[in-house]
Amino acid sequence: MIPAIYDRRSIRKFLDTPLSKEDVIEIIQSGMNAPSSKNRQPWKFVVVQGAEKEEMLKVFRRGISREENESALLPQSREHIAGAKYTVEIMADAPVIVFVLNALGKSILAGLTPEERVSEICNIQSIGASIQNMLLTATEKGIGSLWIGDIYFAYPELCKWLNSEEQLVAAVAFGYPGEFPGARPRKKAEDTVVWRTE
Repeated sequence: MIPAIYDRRSIRKFLDTPLSKEDVIEIIQSGMNAPSSKNRQPWKFVVVQGAEKEEMLKVFRRGISREENESALLPQSREHIAGAKYTVEIMADAPVIVFVLNALGKSILAGLTPEERVSEICNIQSIGASIQNMLLTATEKGIGSLWIGDIYFAYPELCKWLNSEEQLVAAVAFGYPGEFPGARPRKKAEDTVVWRTE
């Protein structure tokens, strides 16, 4: 799996080649085998393809339009709306979109006690590990992926479309890559690691 860690790239161009159901299931099962806090396994996955994907994209665009024109959920992030629009077009090209939900989470609009917040942070860490497992498994299979956070520009609309009370965390696009970008720069270890030995 170490080569997959270094070979993984965020793919933004996908081939118009369908993925097998078996590959999608295997990718998701790898996510379900991630470590999870207190073994709560808080993740839930919604696989979207075909006509349902087209409907989801309409909902996503509607949410972005609201962010531009009405009461924005993320008013300080308006500079990123163009990026969110671009993300929607990437999702349109990807054969498979997987929405990742925190089945134990509350809405991002809900207030939390300190204990609830700690539990939520631990569950989100578990879900992050789950998503990373899926990305690496896809890479091993020669399948491209893109971890998507821009769903928050259409958070209420997508939650309603998903018909779920569960907390929407992210989406991941999967498909055979139509590009092979090089590695992006990373910070040096000496700039990010603190050793405390004495």
